[in-house]
Amino acid sequence: MAVAMASANFLLQSKSKVLESQSFTFGSDATPVHIIYQKTKRRSSSYKTIVVPRAAPVTTIEDESYSESDTIPTPKVIIDQDSDPDATVVEITFGDRLGALLDTMNALKNLGLNVLKANVFLDSSGKHNKFAITKADTGRKVEDPELLEAIRLTIINNLLQYHPESSSQLAMGVAFGVEPPKQQVDVDIATHISVSDDGPDRSLLYVETADRPGLLVDLVKIITDIDIAVESGEFDTEGLLAKAKFHVSYKGKAIIKPLQQVLANSLRYFLRRPTTEEGSF
Repeated sequence: MAVAMASANFLLQSKSKVLESQSFTFGSDATPVHIIYQKTKRRSSSYKTIVVPRAAPVTTIEDESYSESDTIPTPKVIIDQDSDPDATVVEITFGDRLGALLDTMNALKNLGLNVLKANVFLDSSGKHNKFAITKADTGRKVEDPELLEAIRLTIINNLLQYHPESSSQLAMGVAFGVEPPKQQVDVDIATHISVSDDGPDRSLLYVETADRPGLLVDLVKIITDIDIAVESGEFDTEGLLAKAKFHVSYKGKAIIKPLQQVLANSLRYFLRRPTTEEGSF
């Protein structure tokens, strides 16, 4: 994952006001995109844009219809930078409800990616769709945090389109879904941060907190702002929570204890404060 990056372009909190939200289709056979304009006060007063490729409108869910009495499983999206040295591995789970995800894969291709279907397997938690992603122009794994976040939002947005019942189970249901989650996550209670040694040359940072659009980009921005390098990691979207594991280092070495505390405090402060003030509009 790149250590240098631009400021976040995917910020959206529950307190943020969406000023305009529209869908556009470019070309006769292009994939529709959903564009949200918003204004935040935290880093800039300028407008920022989220561009998320969307699935074409559908009238039915890919697999089959489900009654409201069915237990809705917890959706999970895992972006794994560790298991394959040459590709970014994505895994999507939603009980046994997931279809072929062909439209999701096409939307990812519109982000300039090569998508290779790896396998589909079943276990006690449901059907897992797992595939590898590389950049089309280089054939290498994705390292840009903003592109990784775009991948995550694209997958979740298509999941919400084809499985609208997942909306109430995902934090992203507030931003993109038809029904927001019935539960609200207390950020103070949900946030857990730990840093531990992972050999002489790197440390392991674990972050668990309430999910929201732009979170992956912001976490990397906070880490790199204090000159800590992010080497690789895994980012899991699990219902209302996000769980991140990053391999980090400082000047090629594991992070010493005082700097571990600085890193943990910086992340905890950022995650627990609002990004937009009501009076900023």
